[in-house]
Amino acid sequence: GLELSHCVGPSSLGPTGPWRSGGPCKMKRVRTVFKPEQLERLEQEFLKQQYMVGTERVDLAATLHLTETQVKVWFQNRRIKWRKQSMEQKAAKLSQFGVIQPASADSTGGKDHEEDAVDVEL
Repeated sequence: GLELSHCVGPSSLGPTGPWRSGGPCKMKRVRTVFKPEQLERLEQEFLKQQYMVGTERVDLAATLHLTETQVKVWFQNRRIKWRKQSMEQKAAKLSQFGVIQPASADSTGGKDHEEDAVDVEL
Protein backbone atom coordinates (compact mmCIF):
# COMPACT_ATOMS: atom_id res chain seq x y z
CA GLY A 1 0.00 0.00 0.00
CA LEU A 2 0.90 3.64 0.17
CA GLU A 3 2.95 3.94 3.32
CA LEU A 4 5.52 6.31 4.73
CA SER A 5 8.69 5.08 6.30
CA HIS A 6 9.19 6.15 9.89
CA CYS A 7 11.64 8.81 10.87
CA VAL A 8 14.91 7.42 12.17
CA GLY A 9 16.26 9.55 14.97
CA PRO A 10 19.58 9.46 16.83
CA SER A 11 17.98 7.67 19.77
CA SER A 12 16.51 4.84 17.66
CA LEU A 13 18.28 1.58 17.00
CA GLY A 14 17.77 1.71 13.21
CA PRO A 15 20.47 2.72 10.74
CA THR A 16 20.79 6.39 9.90
CA GLY A 17 21.91 7.81 6.59
CA PRO A 18 24.05 10.89 6.09
CA TRP A 19 21.04 12.72 4.65
CA ARG A 20 19.26 12.49 8.01
CA SER A 21 22.05 13.39 10.40
CA GLY A 22 21.43 16.67 12.18
CA GLY A 23 18.53 17.66 9.93
CA PRO A 24 14.78 17.48 10.14
CA CYS A 25 13.09 14.12 9.63
CA LYS A 26 12.48 13.31 5.98
CA MET A 27 9.53 11.09 5.20
CA LYS A 28 10.00 8.83 2.21
CA ARG A 29 7.10 7.25 0.34
CA VAL A 30 7.34 3.48 0.04
CA ARG A 31 6.71 2.20 -3.49
CA THR A 32 3.38 0.41 -3.92
CA VAL A 33 3.81 -3.27 -4.73
CA PHE A 34 0.75 -4.62 -6.50
CA LYS A 35 -0.33 -8.24 -6.13
CA PRO A 36 -0.47 -10.29 -9.35
CA GLU A 37 -4.27 -10.49 -9.10
CA GLN A 38 -4.50 -6.71 -8.81
CA LEU A 39 -2.23 -6.19 -11.81
CA GLU A 40 -4.21 -8.67 -13.88
CA ARG A 41 -7.48 -6.87 -13.14
CA LEU A 42 -5.92 -3.43 -13.75
CA GLU A 43 -4.58 -4.62 -17.12
CA GLN A 44 -8.00 -6.06 -18.05
CA GLU A 45 -9.65 -2.74 -17.28
CA PHE A 46 -6.97 -0.84 -19.21
CA LEU A 47 -7.63 -2.98 -22.30
CA LYS A 48 -11.30 -1.93 -22.12
CA GLN A 49 -10.59 1.75 -21.54
CA GLN A 50 -7.42 3.76 -21.04
CA TYR A 51 -9.08 6.31 -18.75
CA MET A 52 -10.72 5.27 -15.48
CA VAL A 53 -12.70 8.06 -13.84
CA GLY A 54 -15.45 8.74 -11.33
CA THR A 55 -17.39 5.94 -9.74
CA GLU A 56 -15.69 3.33 -11.95
CA ARG A 57 -12.34 4.22 -10.38
CA VAL A 58 -13.82 4.26 -6.86
CA ASP A 59 -15.44 0.86 -7.41
CA LEU A 60 -12.30 -0.68 -8.91
CA ALA A 61 -10.17 0.65 -6.04
CA ALA A 62 -12.57 -0.81 -3.47
CA THR A 63 -12.71 -4.16 -5.28
CA LEU A 64 -8.90 -4.39 -5.39
CA HIS A 65 -8.40 -3.07 -1.84
CA LEU A 66 -6.41 -0.08 -3.14
CA THR A 67 -6.86 3.65 -2.71
CA GLU A 68 -8.43 5.68 -5.49
CA THR A 69 -5.13 7.53 -5.84
CA GLN A 70 -3.21 4.29 -6.37
CA VAL A 71 -5.59 3.31 -9.19
CA LYS A 72 -5.38 6.80 -10.71
CA VAL A 73 -1.58 6.82 -10.69
CA TRP A 74 -1.42 3.25 -12.02
CA PHE A 75 -3.58 4.27 -15.01
CA GLN A 76 -1.46 7.39 -15.59
CA ASN A 77 1.74 5.35 -15.58
CA ARG A 78 0.19 2.64 -17.77
CA ARG A 79 -0.87 5.23 -20.38
CA ILE A 80 2.68 6.55 -20.49
CA LYS A 81 4.00 3.00 -21.00
CA TRP A 82 1.36 2.37 -23.70
CA ARG A 83 2.31 5.54 -25.60
CA LYS A 84 5.99 4.68 -25.39
CA GLN A 85 5.33 1.18 -26.75
CA SER A 86 3.21 2.65 -29.57
CA MET A 87 6.01 5.05 -30.51
CA GLU A 88 8.56 2.22 -30.51
CA GLN A 89 6.33 0.08 -32.74
CA LYS A 90 5.85 2.96 -35.20
CA ALA A 91 9.60 3.59 -35.23
CA ALA A 92 10.27 -0.10 -35.91
CA LYS A 93 7.81 -0.13 -38.83
CA LEU A 94 9.30 3.03 -40.30
CA SER A 95 12.84 1.71 -40.00
CA GLN A 96 11.74 -1.54 -41.64
CA PHE A 97 10.83 0.50 -44.73
CA GLY A 98 13.97 2.62 -44.55
CA VAL A 99 12.19 5.76 -43.41
CA ILE A 100 14.28 7.86 -41.05
CA GLN A 101 12.35 9.36 -38.16
CA PRO A 102 12.89 13.01 -37.19
CA ALA A 103 14.52 13.66 -33.81
CA SER A 104 11.32 15.25 -32.44
CA ALA A 105 9.45 11.93 -32.80
CA ASP A 106 10.78 10.84 -29.38
CA SER A 107 8.55 13.42 -27.72
CA THR A 108 5.08 12.27 -26.72
CA GLY A 109 3.76 15.81 -27.05
CA GLY A 110 3.70 18.44 -24.34
CA LYS A 111 -0.04 18.45 -23.62
CA ASP A 112 -0.46 14.68 -23.26
CA HIS A 113 2.69 14.34 -21.19
CA GLU A 114 1.63 17.09 -18.79
CA GLU A 115 -1.77 15.48 -18.39
CA ASP A 116 -0.20 12.26 -17.16
CA ALA A 117 2.38 13.82 -14.85
CA VAL A 118 2.33 11.69 -11.74
CA ASP A 119 1.40 13.60 -8.62
CA VAL A 120 1.40 11.59 -5.44
CA GLU A 121 -1.25 12.65 -2.97
CA LEU A 122 -0.50 11.74 0.63
